[in-house]
Amino acid sequence: MNEPGLSGAVALVTGAARGIGSAVTAALARAGAVVAGIDLLPEPWEDRGEKVTRLVADVTDPARMETVVEEVENLLGPIGVLVNVAGVLRTGAVTDFAEDDWNRVFAVNTSGVFHTSRAVARRMVPRRSGAIITVASNAGGVPRMGMAAYAASKAASAMFTRCLGLELAGYGIRCNVVSPGSTETVMQAGLDRRAVLEGDPATFRVGIPLGRVADPADIADAVTFLASDRARHITMQDLYVDGGATLRA
Repeated sequence: MNEPGLSGAVALVTGAARGIGSAVTAALARAGAVVAGIDLLPEPWEDRGEKVTRLVADVTDPARMETVVEEVENLLGPIGVLVNVAGVLRTGAVTDFAEDDWNRVFAVNTSGVFHTSRAVARRMVPRRSGAIITVASNAGGVPRMGMAAYAASKAASAMFTRCLGLELAGYGIRCNVVSPGSTETVMQAGLDRRAVLEGDPATFRVGIPLGRVADPADIADAVTFLASDRARHITMQDLYVDGGATLRA
């Protein structure tokens, strides 16, 4: 079913090969958008039954992101929606955490959002319209044991997106954040599911009040809403989609 404002709109999604990124590309396509997906992985991509133009690019490379954004606009038309999903997770205690892991997490989760958003925003500004959504994490708002790098990188990308929204509001461009909790993805596979659902006092986790781990489609639905004209008066917001796991602290 077409969403208002998305029918025929060109949407660009990073981290589109699998997980939340794959679900977002499919949801936007079903909503009527013409979708281009970017991922560092040339293959295999999850097949969700929707037509998506696939491009290989590394969001940590600013020159490549400028080029790929230009390629998408030349191929499909002006980008009206950007969704930043690409992300990596490295866990461990700060005292033992490797600098290479720290730098990689920030290069993808934070700098990647900056590179891609800047390249797209530069083109949206003259057109005076557009929507940018960054998929961050509820860990960006609540401390997590062993997740300092990931949480800090997601908090940074969330605040960057909200600041960007303030700068671009005068051009009619909306910028919002969706912050998922635990979601059924490859990234989630390495975590203790029982502790995620029921909580773990030893790591100061309260569990998920709704009693379920999110499906990527749950996150994609929130993204699609914020990209559509149904959210035309919403900007600079951070929507938690986590089943109540953070008690929205």
